Formats: sequence, C-alpha cells, structure tokens
Amino acid sequence: MTNPTRVPSDLEIAQAAKLLPIQAIAEQMGLDSDDIELYGNYMAKIKLEALEKLQDRPNAKYILVTAITPTPLGEGKSTTTVGLGQGMYHVGKTATIAIRQPSQGPTFGIKGGAAGGGYSQVVPMEQFNLHMTGDIHAVTAANNLLAAMIDNHIYQGNPLGIDPYSVTWRRVVDVNDRELRNIVAGLGSRTDGRPHQTGFDISVASEVMAILALTTSLRDMRERHGRITIGATRDKQPITAEMLKAAGAMTVLMKEAIKPNLFQTLENTPALVHAGPFANIAHGNSSILADYIGIKTADYLITEAGFGADIGAEKFFNIKCRYSGLKPDAAVLVTTVRAMKLHTGKYRVRPGRPLPEEMLKENPEDVILGAANLRKQTENIQKHGVSPVVCINRFPTDHDSEVEAIFQVAKEMGVRCAVSNHWAEGGKGAVELAKAVIEAADEPNQFHFLYDLDLPIKKKIEIIATEIYGAGRVTYESLAERQIKQYEEQGFGKLPICMAKTHLSLSHDPNLKGAPSGFTFPIREVRASVGAGFIYPLAGQMRTMPGLPKSPAAERVDIDPETGQVVGLF
Repeated sequence: MTNPTRVPSDLEIAQAAKLLPIQAIAEQMGLDSDDIELYGNYMAKIKLEALEKLQDRPNAKYILVTAITPTPLGEGKSTTTVGLGQGMYHVGKTATIAIRQPSQGPTFGIKGGAAGGGYSQVVPMEQFNLHMTGDIHAVTAANNLLAAMIDNHIYQGNPLGIDPYSVTWRRVVDVNDRELRNIVAGLGSRTDGRPHQTGFDISVASEVMAILALTTSLRDMRERHGRITIGATRDKQPITAEMLKAAGAMTVLMKEAIKPNLFQTLENTPALVHAGPFANIAHGNSSILADYIGIKTADYLITEAGFGADIGAEKFFNIKCRYSGLKPDAAVLVTTVRAMKLHTGKYRVRPGRPLPEEMLKENPEDVILGAANLRKQTENIQKHGVSPVVCINRFPTDHDSEVEAIFQVAKEMGVRCAVSNHWAEGGKGAVELAKAVIEAADEPNQFHFLYDLDLPIKKKIEIIATEIYGAGRVTYESLAERQIKQYEEQGFGKLPICMAKTHLSLSHDPNLKGAPSGFTFPIREVRASVGAGFIYPLAGQMRTMPGLPKSPAAERVDIDPETGQVVGLF
C-alpha cells in the first residue's frame, strides 16, 4: 500500500503535469506558429526572425537569480527562478524565465539536472534533462570538427606553420570522464596521426558553447567561430579557425542550435532554455538571444547565473551584460539554512552523501555565525549598482528560528528579504518573493561594470580576486606569466575576464568557507577564448573535465519496459 504522506519525486510530479501544447505557450508570448519549429508537442525552437517581430515592444524588467556560495548539493537557484516566474502570475504580472540547458555531466553525476524541483519545474522534465533538441551534441560536433582539422592540417604538412606544442584546442564530450583528462593521441602507424599528449574537456566548457551563449546573430556566430584562436606559429603569431577554413562548417553544424528552445513550467508559463556553459569553468549564463526574445514577451524576464554571486553573477554583469547591452533591474540572492550553517566551517558536507545529522538540528546561532558569506555575496551584487533581494529557499527541515535569523541578518544589511516555499507550493509559495522583487526592480539603480576593459589582463584579474573574492594578492605561475604576455602582444589584452575556480568557496580553495580574506589567489594557467570574447584564467586545481562520484546518479536511472517511462531521474 502506498504511503499517503510520501512526497512525490521530482520526476513523478513532472510526469503527472498537465502540459499545454507548446503553441499555446508561444501565444502567451505574442508569437504564432510561424515563429516556432516544433519538436514534438511540448518543445519548440524559436526562429531568430521573431526578434524583428518583437523589436518594437517595451522591455521587461530584467531580473537575475544568483546565490550565496552553495553546498555541493546546490541551493535551488533554478527552482527559485522557476518558482519566481510562476509566482509573478499570482500577483497579476507576467514573466518569462530564461535558464540554461543541463549537461549530462551533473545529470548523471552528483548534482542532478537543472529543471528546478518539486512544484517549480520546467517540463517535460525528461527531455529537458537529457538530449532536448540536440544543442549540446551540435556543440560537441563543431568543437571536435575543429580539433580534427587542426590535427589533419599538421599531419598534411602544416602549411600554416602551427607550433604543435602551442595548440590549446581540446576535444570534448558531454559526460564526466576523468580518464580523458590527459591522454596520448595518434598512437599506431604513421597514417594514424602524430603521437602527442592532449585531453578532453566537458562539452559545456567548450568555447563553442560560450559562443552559443554570447552570440547575437547568425552572422555574429560565424565571425566568432572565425576568431577562435587554437594556438600559434613558432614565431608566436595566432592561428585561428578561419585560417584553418573550419569556421564555416562549424557554423553549419550550429545553425539549428542557435535558435532558443521553448518549454513551459508546471503552471504553463513560458520558459526559454538555451546554452549551458558551466559557471565554475565558463561564464555560466543562458544565451543572450534567449534574453533578447524573453525581454520583449512579458512584464519580467527572470534569468539565472550559475553557482554563487562571486562566479555566475560577476560574469553575468561583466561579460554577458557587456555583450548584450541589457541592464539588470534587480538581483535575487538565494540562500538556505543549510548553506548558512555550512559556512560556519563546523560541518563537512560530501558530494552525493546526506547532510550530517548535527547540521539538521535547530541552531539559529550557527545561521548567524555562517552569515559572513551572505554578507559578502550581497556586497558583490551591490558593487555593480544592483539592488539585491535575499530569498530564503525554505526546506522542510528548516526551523522557524533559523529562518528568522536570516531575516535578522538581511535587516542588518539593509536589504529586502523574503521566504519562499515554491518547491512545495509552486507559484503561490513565491508570492512574498515576487512582491519584494517588484519593489526592488522599481527602484532606480546605477548598474556599472566592475572594471574597464582597457586595463591590463593582470589588473583585471586582481580587481576580481581582491574585490569579489576577498584575496589579499594574486600570484602567477611561470606558464601563466608567459601566456598573459603573449596574449597582450597578440592584441587580446582588452577582453573581459572569465575566471575558472571552485564554486564551493569565495576563494580558490573549496575548503575555505564563509568569507575568507587576505589569502593568496594562485593563477596556474591562462587561456584565451577569443571567439567567445574573454580571457580564461584557471585558479588553483580547477579542472575542465569533472569525474564521476562513487555512486553516480546514472546508476539509478532506468526505463520501465512496460510503459516506456523514465524512472529514477531525480
């Protein structure tokens, strides 16, 4: 007999949802059947021509959802984004949300998908979290085509004079696979290629994915692919994808992926899903094109930036907004009781394992003690001239006294704070949050970038490290020093910075909780993503190819052979 008090899983809630045909969702946005391309009944791509149709409409208020430094389990930014979007309708407003496509890495690893959770989800959930409309496969194919053409060019006599040891372009695959981090390729006979050490990144860390997220048109995408710099000649002159005659074919592989995907929430409100760059490796934001469409289709456009405000939000402000020209009206800073307790430094939370029992006991003093991270992340938003709203994403295990402690901290900081029960109640549970966001967005703000692009690369790195992370100084390994010098000599010095660092701390060290200060921030390597349009420093032991945990989520995913339904997916 089924236990009537059992909370349904995310998958069960999603599979029980009553979905509208995707054409009805498009109509809510002012689009018709000519503006979309159907992928079944409940998914569609929006043609870029719709931008011209929408251009004369007023812009929605532009809201960013970010968070404090999370536990390894995440604090529910995607769920909050969905819940807030649904909640706007409960207070008489319309909202379109814009979120990233999840990678199969976290889907089959530890963290899970990115469709939200509980009664604040994007549906159909299975398609959302798996292949969707094939965009990540297109990214993988385009990336690996360029890799093959680089190796073939060198094998066929190397007429461009590429220095093989300068090549930075790696192959990608969209699964966590530590065995591919460092490999030797080209083994066998001479016709099997040139033996050399290389490796794989995860697909969402590819520059092709970053280009998809930052491009503004098909023409712009073609130009960005041409600017991709894969290495240099022996006299340090850059080699581009255009010079290798690969950029055109790469764009052909991406010509469908460039179109934003349209889904719906559990409450049948619009959800744009497009691009999926990681925030701890890449810039961690959904696409500019989705925002260009979404900002013309409702009263509010709500988008999410990956991980904490020190990573995804900083990159949203200084990279995405720089290229889109859009200005945020307010930011939601998601926090949880469990994350506040983690930042006391008293508890050890391990990926894929339940929270420690001691951490679940009522203890408002721990919440106050762990508030340093919340204070710092609030300050990081305010440094960009944007009004923050603290959202307490409430869990069933939270105690009233602990929630009240967060309100107390927010009051001391002089910022708005709202508790939200969107996971359990859907949009109606986010009404308090929606009202607070509306108030914040109506206030005038002074949005500005953190740094000037004309500054030297090192100076831009140091501004981010000291002002956003709290570092005392930055050090550079000799490789990073050489790379920075070369990029500036090649004319790439005026690009924004996209820092690759751990998401589990404000610092480079995942073990440093709270708001550490005065630490040394080490840069071990610096890459140039010229096509995407940023410089890409790697701090500490940050890896561009994750590994699977001891018990990956993939072990629990299966198919019911009788019904054909997916089981075990969250």
